[in-house]
Amino acid sequence: MVGMAADSKKLVIKVTAGADAPERCSQAFTVAAVAVAGGVEVSLWLTGESAWFALPGRAAEFELPHSAPLPELVDGILAGGRITLCTQCAARRGIEEKDVIEGVRIAGAQVFVSEVMGEDVRALVY
Repeated sequence: MVGMAADSKKLVIKVTAGADAPERCSQAFTVAAVAVAGGVEVSLWLTGESAWFALPGRAAEFELPHSAPLPELVDGILAGGRITLCTQCAARRGIEEKDVIEGVRIAGAQVFVSEVMGEDVRALVY
């Protein structure tokens, strides 16, 4: 991880996959957690089927052999980064602010665009 934080001041990751595409989902959370551990400012966006992981207990239901447990990755991301649930994705699933894990915010496309257009930002989509 040496030098990682110096390469990019902020990393924005949009994860569109959940249990429907477990490897892609796990990769997004893993990259986000590793980046946070390496001192990178991370913003992880939950969209599509990954929206369910904003709810308490849902990450614990996710299993993928040879991958880190999703609850540990979520905790690691929240310890030093930010997790955002897409407004429209939340609404389509009946998820409200009162329902989500502490530390998860709900925000929309305007906030996402402002984050990815910032100076020294790298964006990844999974």
